[in-house]
Parts: sequence; structure tokens; C-alpha cells
Amino acid sequence: MTSSAWSYEAAFSRNLGWVTEAEQERLRRSRVCIAGLGGVGGIYLLTLARLGIGAFSVADFDTFSVANFNRQAGATVSTIDRPKLEVMAEMAREINPELDIRTFDRGLTPDNIDAFLADADVYLDGLDFFALDMRQAVFAKCTERGIASTTVAPLGMGAALLNFVPHGMSFEQYFGLSGQTEERQALRFLVGLSPAMLQMGYLADPSRVNLAERRGPSTIISVQLCSGVAAAQVLKLILRRGEIVAAPWGLHFDAYRNRLKRTWRPGGHRNPMQRLLMAIAERRLKAA
Repeated sequence: MTSSAWSYEAAFSRNLGWVTEAEQERLRRSRVCIAGLGGVGGIYLLTLARLGIGAFSVADFDTFSVANFNRQAGATVSTIDRPKLEVMAEMAREINPELDIRTFDRGLTPDNIDAFLADADVYLDGLDFFALDMRQAVFAKCTERGIASTTVAPLGMGAALLNFVPHGMSFEQYFGLSGQTEERQALRFLVGLSPAMLQMGYLADPSRVNLAERRGPSTIISVQLCSGVAAAQVLKLILRRGEIVAAPWGLHFDAYRNRLKRTWRPGGHRNPMQRLLMAIAERRLKAA
């Protein structure tokens, strides 16, 4: 099929039934902002393009390498050393040649964050786990501008969801990263993402996790699960139907453990149970 024979209505007609024609048109007119196009961010873009989202703002400064092959949708032999932003935008336009994609090839920075979030309906977090300063900044800006934001953490062989919605608990209120050391920020972020800690029961080699050195294991299983969970949140937030589980509530599904856990941490990082989990996790990781 040539691009001249392509049509939006035909391409996304199989979505109809789960969404109405009017809702599909709403998705077509919506903009989703994704910072980071590596593991989860890249597959988010492709999944949402197939859902029929019509506009994106995407930011990434990195290039593909062999170390990305285990989990990143755009990582192939032919894309080694190519910019992730360029590759993923090409792949998305192969799905929908009519896409409106604003690209930010320096990644997300304090200087471009306002332009990046312009006209946003939803923000999706695809930043590297350790990009904590920029993550705090973008979530704070979303709170300031009343933009719903979603993060789904790829943990082990599962996915842990947190939504931050206008007038609800903010990212900072939940995680409390401000004023902490980098290592403590990483620990708070990890435990805050997954209060159920379902992934810890089958971590085969804890020595592969080192927060101080900014390294940890990953799987394509978790990345693919995150994509489905995140896309469902985007759909519900844009169409304004369906239950939104918002912080301090969260969801954690683990395919290895065959478990789904609904989490609740009133007070976020100040919750006594959360403080206990942080202490346990810190001891376990230091002992590895």
C-alpha cells in the first residue's frame, strides 16, 4: 500500500467497538508527551500510534547501542549509533504518516520543558530511571499546568503504575525526593514505584543492582507489560471514562509471580510502611 492509499479511518477501524467513532476522533486530536524513547518510552510511542493518537511531543538525546537490544523497540543492528529520536519517529510515521510529532533532540531540559508540554493532554514518563532531577522538574511542571501524568515502572517481569492527576497528590508529595542525596532519591523512587515489591522475591542476582553506580537489570517482558498498562491510562485520561487509579493508590502486576496488587500509601514517602520498606530495601541492596 502506498502512503496515498493510507487512511486514518481504515488504519484504526479495528479499534472501533472498544471506542466509539467520536472517541477515536478525540484520540486523533490528542497530544501525548513522552520524555525518553529508550525502553518504555519507545514502545509507548508505537503503541499509542497504533491506538490512533494523532500528535506527540517526544524528547531524547541518546543513540542506540548493543546494550539496548534486550528491551528497546528501536534497537536493531541497522540502528546502532543512530539517534533514538530519529529512529522512533520514523517507525511511528510508518504506522501513521499523518502524525504531528514535535521532536526535542537535546532531550528534556529546563530550557525546553514548557515548549515540550505545550498543548499536552497527557504526559508519559519514559525517562531513564536515574534521571531524577529532570523527572522531578517535569512532574512539577505538569502539576503546575494541570496536566495528568503517568509513570509505569518496568520491574522484573512486571509493571507498576502510578497516575498523578490535577488536584490529586503530586509526584513530590508522594516520593519526597527534594533535598535527598542521589542514592536516597533512587531508593525512594524505587520503593515508591513498587510498594508491593513483587519483583524482589525472584531477583536471581542482587549484585546486578547498584543504585550508586546507576545500574540495574531489565527485561522486555516488563517493558511490553508497561506499554499496555500505560496506553490504557492514556485512553482513559483522554476519553474521561473508566476508573483512574491515582496516587497514593497504585497497581503492580507481576507476570512471573502471577499476582496483581492494588497498593495504597496515604502520605506517600511519609507512610510508616513505606519508611519500613525503604529501610529493608536499603539493607538488602547494600548486602548484595
